[in-house]
Amino acid sequence: MNDRLSRLRAVLAERGLPALLVSAPANRRYMSGFSGSNGALLITAEAALIFTDGRYVIQVGREAPDFSLREIVIPDRPLSELLIEASVELNLRTVGIEAAHVSVAEHYALAKTMFDSPVELDPVEGIVESLREVKDADELATLRKAIAITDAAITAVIPQLRPDMTERQAAWMLEVAMHEGGGDTISFPIIVAAGPNSALPHARPSNDLLGEGRPIIIDMGALLDGYHADLSRTICLGEPDAQFRTIYGIVLEAQQRALAGLRPELRCNAADALARDYITAAGYGEQFGHGLGHGVGLDIHEGPSLRRAAVGREQNGPRLQAGNVTSVEPGIYLEGWGGVRIEDLALITADGCEVLSKADK
Repeated sequence: MNDRLSRLRAVLAERGLPALLVSAPANRRYMSGFSGSNGALLITAEAALIFTDGRYVIQVGREAPDFSLREIVIPDRPLSELLIEASVELNLRTVGIEAAHVSVAEHYALAKTMFDSPVELDPVEGIVESLREVKDADELATLRKAIAITDAAITAVIPQLRPDMTERQAAWMLEVAMHEGGGDTISFPIIVAAGPNSALPHARPSNDLLGEGRPIIIDMGALLDGYHADLSRTICLGEPDAQFRTIYGIVLEAQQRALAGLRPELRCNAADALARDYITAAGYGEQFGHGLGHGVGLDIHEGPSLRRAAVGREQNGPRLQAGNVTSVEPGIYLEGWGGVRIEDLALITADGCEVLSKADK
């Protein structure tokens, strides 16, 4: 955690921001190691404080030894009052707050308490998130384990699926397999969508049967030590028809082209185009409605985001960096028939990418 604190402090110094209040759960865990459900961090050039309630006092000592604890006691010592005390103690005049993660009610409570104080709240965005985009060795080791659990689960379950099973039954089998394989829980609600249901990119499992000869999209991931895996496969029970073979072939080729072209300094919108241009040339551009991929880590969706640029802004936007872990998941969705999506996680390396997902496709 010391390295992460050093990197954050360098960013704060560059921005001229004397302190940052970190309240987003994933950001809080990234900076401190604390995995509890309630709390906030105050980080300055010299200090690292953690605010949480009495339920987590022992846990803070175990998980966040680099941080000094300030215990929240409602109503006598709420976060807002503790923050003022700490700000005065540290001679702070400005404290950055994570604008994307502070609710209107939380901001009101902070601002009301600080109304007569010399401390000003400065809404900022993306500071910790930008650090999280490049994974360190410990993060990559955990991600590899979560991905391996996911790969093993789908590999074990697919041979057990039958046409007379429901989508919900299949989803439960996958969830059980990930738990039994060592996952803490699932990264997100598992998608199993058969036939016309698979035309919905974010379908939810129903009591519809898997059936024969039609597309079945499976989207799943294991959660391990806070880190998410994400994997999509499209299968067919029985003999696929000609349309399935055609659509599947297009999506697979699009994904392979994208994986072959990913590299550091490539614009994220250009990464999206590696797959999108091929799908568009095949006549299905309008049926690929989402971005090519997204970063994965402590959040299931985080930076970088691989998606189209607005017209006229193709030369703008972020670039990939070595150490990014991103999904690569092109898809084609046809209303009334179904869809095909193939998704792997890839690590951006110094000269390309490493495909981390190993499940058969």
